[in-house]
Amino acid sequence: MEHITETPTLKAPAERFTGDVHLNMFASPTEPARLAAALVRFTPGARTNWHSHALGQVLHVTDGVGLVGTRDGDVVRISAGDTITCPAGEEHWHGATDTTFMAHLAIVVGDGAGDGASWLEPVTDEEYAAALARTASRPR
Repeated sequence: MEHITETPTLKAPAERFTGDVHLNMFASPTEPARLAAALVRFTPGARTNWHSHALGQVLHVTDGVGLVGTRDGDVVRISAGDTITCPAGEEHWHGATDTTFMAHLAIVVGDGAGDGASWLEPVTDEEYAAALARTASRPR
C-alpha cells in the first residue's frame, strides 16, 4: 500500500486547453497498470481542446457546472454528482460554463503507450457559445 498525502497542482498545458485549467494527477499509468486519473479544475469559460481516447473516458463532476460536447453537436450540461462516459474514439470536449467553475475527476485506461488521448484543435469561441446557448434552455 502507498499512502499519498499530496499531489502537486499543475497548470494544464495551453496547447490542450483554453483558459485557466489546473490538475492534480493521482494515478498515472505505469506498466503493468494502465489507469490514469486526475482531478481537473476549470475556471469559468475554460475548456479542453477537441480530443478522443483510444479506450474511452469517464468524467465524474465533483463541483460546479460545465458542458460536454461531441462532434455531432450533442451537448450535455453537467453538475456535481453527474457521471459521463465518453466511448472509445469519440471526439469530444469538456469544460466549465461561462459563469461557473467546474471540477471533475477524469479517468482513462491507457493503451500501453500512455493515456491513449489524441489531442486535436481548440474548441472555437463560436462552438463554445453555441453549446452554451443549446443547453441554456434545456431543463436538467
